[in-house]
Amino acid sequence: MSRKRKKKRDDGHVDESWLLPYSDLLTLLLALFIVLFASSSVDERKLSRMSSVFSEIFDGGTGAMQNTSPTPVPSYNTKGIQGNANPAYLEDQQTLEEIRSSLDDYIAVNELENQFQTKLTEEGLLVTIRDSILFESGKATIKAEYTNLAKDIGNLLKFEKPRQIVVTGHTDNVPINNAEFPSNWELSMMRALNFLKVLIDTNNLDPQLFSVKGYGENKPVASNDTAEGRSKNRRVEVLIQPLVLEDGTSVE
Repeated sequence: MSRKRKKKRDDGHVDESWLLPYSDLLTLLLALFIVLFASSSVDERKLSRMSSVFSEIFDGGTGAMQNTSPTPVPSYNTKGIQGNANPAYLEDQQTLEEIRSSLDDYIAVNELENQFQTKLTEEGLLVTIRDSILFESGKATIKAEYTNLAKDIGNLLKFEKPRQIVVTGHTDNVPINNAEFPSNWELSMMRALNFLKVLIDTNNLDPQLFSVKGYGENKPVASNDTAEGRSKNRRVEVLIQPLVLEDGTSVE
């Protein structure tokens, strides 16, 4: 009786055909994560990078794992200042923004949007007031009906930590030459000074924190060729200065 031939033992070779669909699955999962990440904060550079990665994945490139990471997005706070700026400076900027918000609320409640404007600048918080709401043409005395408005503004300039404040007068380029004001420079200076007096006298503010300037027609913000432009140039500006510079230096 012949013996049955024993089957040869498996030579130990493992079927690895399953690795191909497995690797495809991992690639698709990676692509999904890229989409989720990019959709959270899409910008033009990131979108371009994502498109490049997809092209390599689906066009038989070297694969996503061999690509560099997407370009990092700089860290900014809500006011557009770099997140690595000096903490004391950032805190002071936030305080100025809160002051601006209070002024904007007052402007909105009193429907003064056409006469007032606030803007946070490198020099501080700038409040611009059209001269038409404060003065008669060619005059430097504040209209009686707007004295309370100047008083309210002064009340909003009382801060927990005192700040230096500069009041500046500006005019258009229409010449003035009368017994009271020989030039626009004198007119702008006196308007700023009279406005400052109301701020201080009606709110018991410290005069040492205030200074006054007059530029006449020399610093226009619009063209003097039109009536609208000249109206914008006739203004009083109140600059609320910061307590901390960008490098962290305290303002004395």
